Amino acid sequence: MTKQSKMSIMTTCAISAIVLAACGGAPSTDSGSMQNPAHASRGDGLAAFEVMRSVFQHPRCQNCHPAGDAPLQGDEGHPHLQNVLRGPDGGGEVGERCTTCHGAANPPASYGTHIPPGTASGWRMPPPDNKMVFVGASPHDLCEQIKNPQKNGHRDLAALQHHFDDPLVTWGWNPGNGRAPIPVSRAQFDQAFKTWTMADAPCP
Repeated sequence: MTKQSKMSIMTTCAISAIVLAACGGAPSTDSGSMQNPAHASRGDGLAAFEVMRSVFQHPRCQNCHPAGDAPLQGDEGHPHLQNVLRGPDGGGEVGERCTTCHGAANPPASYGTHIPPGTASGWRMPPPDNKMVFVGASPHDLCEQIKNPQKNGHRDLAALQHHFDDPLVTWGWNPGNGRAPIPVSRAQFDQAFKTWTMADAPCP
């Protein structure tokens, strides 16, 4: 091969390399780039559900989701004082309704601590025929319960997302004076729910 031929081949290779670089190179075969952007992996879904679980089983949420009929109070989850009970519809017994003490909003901080908080949509527990127990539930059982319309108040995943916008639910991030809010931000929770649903709502 002549010196001129070698130079011609080298020039051709250099030009080809420049063209490939300018065009972004060959198509990637990486599985991540081929993944449907509207779908998440099972692993992503399970990690997302763990974020959700930490919210559901935070005292601000699970205190109204016990196995028994007495709501719980405080970060340690002691039974509600004054012998408060779930009642026939979840809103308390006759003569001792939740809304008797829990108003439409949190009282001002100037009222001090240990003042009953409130919410615009009314303080309540799940009804006795559909208790939605969070306290003590395993991650698997909690997951299956959350996504089962027969156990979650007849909600599909879209209706479940709408339920999360209920002021009683969002109260957990703004629980009023003297109460620790849910440490996972609402934005993080919403993203976790979105990822979980995109992954077809897997359970651990």
